[in-house]
Amino acid sequence: MTLDGARILIVGGTSGLGLAVAQAAAERGATPIVASRNRASVDRALGALPQRAYGNTVDLADPGSITRLVEQTGPIDHLIYTAGEPLQLTMLTDLTPQAARNFWDTRYFGALGVIRTVTVAGTLQVGGSIVLTGGNAGQRPSPGWSLGASVCGAMEALTRQLALELAPIRVNLVAPGVTRSPLWASMPAEHEQAMYDDIAATLPVGRVGEPSEVALAYLYAMEQPMATGTSILVDGGAVLV
Repeated sequence: MTLDGARILIVGGTSGLGLAVAQAAAERGATPIVASRNRASVDRALGALPQRAYGNTVDLADPGSITRLVEQTGPIDHLIYTAGEPLQLTMLTDLTPQAARNFWDTRYFGALGVIRTVTVAGTLQVGGSIVLTGGNAGQRPSPGWSLGASVCGAMEALTRQLALELAPIRVNLVAPGVTRSPLWASMPAEHEQAMYDDIAATLPVGRVGEPSEVALAYLYAMEQPMATGTSILVDGGAVLV
């Protein structure tokens, strides 16, 4: 299966991992359609993509906005979901119900809303696929990761369930480890780099991943016609140590 000529909707595709997926898919001849909340972010991303790419805004908390996105986008061959707010590690004693709801709203309920809308509209073409995003925190949690670990676990379970319910549409998930990306933008720059260095020292590969490297897993999930209900771990061996 090839991506040449494929139309790929990437929700969260204007920065970090999502933009890396859009760029990698475009290099293989696909037409990436990036979606994000902010028009300026969409326009900035389009400046880093081939002219055939295009994008729209979407408010993932608004079902009407999701419907408009799907209608404007039209038929697609693949749906990629990488949307997520910047990560903040929070110990349980500091975790508020509202912070927890906000975290789940984008990463879980947003994904569910987009998938449901695409499915009802019937815009995902025969032979198409959906690729969701989780993380290795579901398998290797640590203090402060209560939200991240729980959402990652939920996304893996959702992937397996949807692979059955939506068959023959294939549904897979990519589970990155800590990756150098804007997801950590809420941290001071020096703390962010120190975190990368500390984690790199523990990994079998000796460094943290780059978005362009993790993006290859999304390409595999789209191109591999026998992969469905699968979680692809891309964490440099973090779960082993």
